[in-house]
Amino acid sequence: MIYCGIDWAEKTHDVALVDDDGTLLAKRHITDDATGYKILLDLLAEHGDTEDNPIPVAIETSRGLLVAVLRTGKRQVYAINPMAAARYRDRHAVTRKKSDPGDALVLANILRTDMHAHRPLPQDSDLARAIAVLARAQQDAVWNRQQLANQLRSLLREYFPAALDAYLHWQNGLCRPETRVLLELAPTPSRAARLSLAQLRSALKRAGRQRRIDADAERIREVLRAEYAHQPPLVEDALGKQMLALLRQLEAACTAADQLAEAVEEVFPQHPDAEIILSLPGLGTQLGARILAEIGDDHARFATARGMKAYAGASPITRASGKKSSITRRWVKNDRLNHAGYLWAFASLTHSPGAKAHYDRRREAGDWHAAAQRNLFNKMIGQLYHCLQKHILFDENLAFPTQLLEAA
Repeated sequence: MIYCGIDWAEKTHDVALVDDDGTLLAKRHITDDATGYKILLDLLAEHGDTEDNPIPVAIETSRGLLVAVLRTGKRQVYAINPMAAARYRDRHAVTRKKSDPGDALVLANILRTDMHAHRPLPQDSDLARAIAVLARAQQDAVWNRQQLANQLRSLLREYFPAALDAYLHWQNGLCRPETRVLLELAPTPSRAARLSLAQLRSALKRAGRQRRIDADAERIREVLRAEYAHQPPLVEDALGKQMLALLRQLEAACTAADQLAEAVEEVFPQHPDAEIILSLPGLGTQLGARILAEIGDDHARFATARGMKAYAGASPITRASGKKSSITRRWVKNDRLNHAGYLWAFASLTHSPGAKAHYDRRREAGDWHAAAQRNLFNKMIGQLYHCLQKHILFDENLAFPTQLLEAA
């Protein structure tokens, strides 16, 4: 059997092929373009690569055009963690020498000796991979939006605290269109204090408000005209210009997050597993898409529910040495799936009586809030695994039997 290792780089890649005995059969330096990909495929074909029996490939990344080319057909592609590859490198040399051709050889030998200990990239459908792109991009846009909102809040605290008192009254205050319109209309406290009720009403209407316009306009005017400490006029104007520049970035981030959310809502319901995922309490379109993006739709990816729980970081990990033993939460996990699971567990408390009872039992047993939610997420993701494997919808009575609820 032949094994292939590729040391990935931005512009060029090093390729190494070894056999079962570890003999180096071929090595090649290719470019990151169509010509280089063709050279790679021809090299694999020269050494027995066929459509029915492709040569497995180890590489230190799971994305990019090169990986997309290699994943065509039945080929198994193994994404090796760079930290794991560095540990394997010490098996071949104690001098800690490093080179790109040597790293390609190390990756090929990883498959030769320990292919059974590594997991190939899942055979997800194109639709699932498209949903993953959109869901992750939307998640990144939301995080970016919150980061910019935090920066804007810190800046307003330096010279315009009245804006925080006036606009944070609303949910998601600084990210709301009303707040952005009002800040653009009056970027400094001096200008904001001169706003009339008519101007405030007009600004709220431009932002899309249809109710409580008069009440909010009066409340905002009272707050903006209250007495606060002020920066010197020149400094205040400079901070106002800085705030407007940051506000434009926040506006772009809000627009991007909204557009990506619309794209997710359009594509996610088309997936066959969407109905099952949405049947679980606490999962909506956006959160369900994030869950699907990380677990994929290859139902053979996880042999058991325990594997999916460990991948999500929901199940605890035991560290034992001699007489010492400790059970802690996992640090090595899929961070995106773990973050989605925290939101999922929190939302399920108000959508599932069984989930709420389970959370309460964990709290009564002495768990803190985060630990109780992690335990609930561990249970819910196990139920999701069962539903996906059996192709059935979530059933509250089966997931949380009535007698357990009565006992609780």
